[in-house]
Amino acid sequence: MKLLERTEYLNRLLDVKGTPDIKVITGIRRCGKSVLMKEFVNILERDFRNSNILFINLQELENENLREYRALHSYIINHHEKEKENILIVDEIQLCEGFELAINSIHAKGIFDIYLTGSNAFLLSSDLATLFTGRSMQIRVFPFSFREYLEYDNDFGKSLNDSFDRYVRDGGLPGSYMYGNPTDRINYLKDLYETVLLRDLVKKYKIRNSSELRKISDFMIGNSANLLAPNNVCKELNKDGSSITNKTVSKYISYLCNAFLFYEASRFDIKGKKQLSSNSKYFIVDSGFRYSILGTRNMDFGHIYEGIVYLELLRRGYEVYVGKLYKKEVDFVAIRNSEKLYIQVSDNITADETLNRELLPLKAIRESYPKLLLARTYHEKYDIEGISILDLAAWLASDPVISS
Repeated sequence: MKLLERTEYLNRLLDVKGTPDIKVITGIRRCGKSVLMKEFVNILERDFRNSNILFINLQELENENLREYRALHSYIINHHEKEKENILIVDEIQLCEGFELAINSIHAKGIFDIYLTGSNAFLLSSDLATLFTGRSMQIRVFPFSFREYLEYDNDFGKSLNDSFDRYVRDGGLPGSYMYGNPTDRINYLKDLYETVLLRDLVKKYKIRNSSELRKISDFMIGNSANLLAPNNVCKELNKDGSSITNKTVSKYISYLCNAFLFYEASRFDIKGKKQLSSNSKYFIVDSGFRYSILGTRNMDFGHIYEGIVYLELLRRGYEVYVGKLYKKEVDFVAIRNSEKLYIQVSDNITADETLNRELLPLKAIRESYPKLLLARTYHEKYDIEGISILDLAAWLASDPVISS
């Protein structure tokens, strides 16, 4: 399998190197966490010669004896080297039952710079505060961005737009790229989806009725750009005679988000400048899942593009909300430190009626922050009344530092 150096993540890891935090690398299964950490080890070995790097992959059979927390603790202590910078990286940490006891003890001694990765549902961001007595830091890893996909694909015979169409269909999970046959690629993604739902979530939360979890997840994939509330989801799902409760829907949605299969975009009142608690949008972590699970049924490219933009904004370090301005909706309010962007996402805006509809919410915003309309324009950037109109594929392929 071809390897891609994910520079932005590696730089992030180097930025936090040596801090006292327990660094926890999270993300959906098979998004490249283990490969990323191996690349990180290569950089450490090359550039930090006075380091003792202890890398433990608990999935490897030769480390099976370390899946007991006392044995893991003893092994780490015995491999500490004085007069060196000691760096501990444990991959698939969840395979060691009671791992937090070993890690907390090591962290309390202050003798290792600690990095952990684990399968999504077993090392959740919601669990970190209770798992670790010391300060922990989450570094989120996502599937390949479109920029990474272009670098990986490296086919100079393909146009940007052809590559984008393939990316929308195939998604950004690199393991699927090994399959040249579309059916094999789809089956790979289906198997991964099944693993997250049935092996991870059903096992962790001891779910008795897995069909309800699947039904809710499939519904969320098909409605990823719609505002959802547990009550409305419940009504829709029960039209076929099911008896799913609001409580079950709410609980299962939180499980699906905890497993990084979906990300929640809550609403933000632009005029009142506050986050709203009612209704949210839930975006599937990778567009490839949408195609593998639902196929071309009920296709809405505008909604699919909206999900891709949402994940890209998260990659670029923004907090992302769905904007509400009176009765109008702005697809995204993206906030990063003192920076704020207002963004609309569309498919085809060649018709004046569609263009005006997409511009209307942005025109209603009186603030001077940048306003963007991202669509399949196939043209260079241009402006309408101070609103930047950008081609979606070009924006996704651009340098994230300057693309806004």
